Amino acid sequence: MARRVSADEAKALMDKEGYVYVDVRSVPEFQAGHPTGAYNVPLNHMGPQGMAPNEQFMAAMEKAFPKDGKLIVACKGGGRSARAAAMLEAAGFTNVIDQRAGFEGSSEPGWRPKGLPVSQEAAPDHTWDAVQSKLK
Repeated sequence: MARRVSADEAKALMDKEGYVYVDVRSVPEFQAGHPTGAYNVPLNHMGPQGMAPNEQFMAAMEKAFPKDGKLIVACKGGGRSARAAAMLEAAGFTNVIDQRAGFEGSSEPGWRPKGLPVSQEAAPDHTWDAVQSKLK
């Protein structure tokens, strides 16, 4: 099972150990605000009937990141990221950490309430469109 860390611990791992933040929320959630520098690889897509699984999630992760890459996965409150972390570990990823309270928080403050760096802009290669384009 993936190690679970707080928002502050996630930020420290990014700054000191080179971990990459992968936001597994939907594209609209990511665009509304995300940790600065995060990649967006949605576990689910927002659709007319609510959330639907992203069938390309695992293929995109395997194309975008090495299996031994240092990854922090997070979502809104911790549920989706826990599932994503388990899926990644089952697929052979070896350095996956789950940021347990996500962006907004659940049982503890998440990334945004902690006052950690947030952006609405993403580096061009960090968007879902860019990550997904590598699958073609």
